[in-house]
Amino acid sequence: MTNSREVANRLALGDINVNYHDVGSGRPVFLLHGSGAGVSAWANWRLTIPVLSKFRRVIAPDLVGFGYTEIPDDFEFVHMQSWVDQIIDMMDALDIQQADFVGNSFGASLTLALVVEHPERVGKMVLMGSGGQPFEVSPELSKLWGYKPSREAMREILQIMAFDQSIATEELAEMRYQATLRDGAQALFERVFPEPHQRWADALVIDDEALAKLDHETLILHGREDRVVPVHVSENLFKKIKNSQLHLFGSCGHWTQIEQAERFNHLVMGFLQETQ
Repeated sequence: MTNSREVANRLALGDINVNYHDVGSGRPVFLLHGSGAGVSAWANWRLTIPVLSKFRRVIAPDLVGFGYTEIPDDFEFVHMQSWVDQIIDMMDALDIQQADFVGNSFGASLTLALVVEHPERVGKMVLMGSGGQPFEVSPELSKLWGYKPSREAMREILQIMAFDQSIATEELAEMRYQATLRDGAQALFERVFPEPHQRWADALVIDDEALAKLDHETLILHGREDRVVPVHVSENLFKKIKNSQLHLFGSCGHWTQIEQAERFNHLVMGFLQETQ
């Protein structure tokens, strides 16, 4: 079963066929989703796209290995580089020289990897629940990356992600669960972050020297009750990225953009519209 809202535009990048949302006009901003089972750009950003697209061109792709982006069976993941290349290739194909970036969890880690390798292509950054600093993989994150398809397992994942359990609705669980049942979807998901999981968290770490070189305006957001990525990761990024600001949400888990949607959108819009 395909949720028609999740499937939008198609862009061929060599042997990759990217599914992406492209809404609004103005300076482009990329929204990069996280790495959970059944994830898609729409599932992550459905409450953000309509708001930001009122004053920006919003581009939200399904990253390679997730959602409805198609790749060949023999595609080999070169950790982080696969996704950095996808975004740069997308920007080139869409004739975008520079964009702002909003990243959720793995998408925030990808934003950091992108800005270190291609600083001229990135304007402002919003990092939400980001990796990028050392942390021990929690049992909850292992459950996310070790997901096996079942409705019960998907409900458990949603409960881990959200502090406010009312957000973990049956409708959302069913949408995410059905996405994992598509032909080849689970096998692909298991290829992205195979065990041992700690090595992938370690691979997201950006060294202090690289962080110190960044002069990009950066807004860092984190939920205080996040059980997936600990708050100290964002606190350390705040200490090491010189032009950064940090906002912590109380009574909020890993899904800041959903649990605190109105406040999140207000903060991000204000930050992106600031002039220096």
